[in-house]
Amino acid sequence: MTQWKIIFSHKAAKQAEKLKQSTLSVLRLLTEDLTQKGPLLITWPNYGKLYGRKNEYKWHCHLSKGRPTYVCCWKLINNQKRTIEIYYVGTHENAPY
Repeated sequence: MTQWKIIFSHKAAKQAEKLKQSTLSVLRLLTEDLTQKGPLLITWPNYGKLYGRKNEYKWHCHLSKGRPTYVCCWKLINNQKRTIEIYYVGTHENAPY
């Protein structure tokens, strides 16, 4: 089975640098799951599809519980090339949805 390629937007890469070590570890687990399983990760906490423009496929899940709650948002870039972009990593309050 071909793995998925995971890329971080410039903004998400900067956001990830600011995470606590424990949240960063969960983000690493998420990226491993995305690499192996693709964008549909129904077993992750508060996983859900995000609705945006037509033909735009986006999802999110929680990386932590409590306050602040950290989330990760990703989108399908190219299904044939199996490419996913993580475009937001940060607090739930500032999430782009």
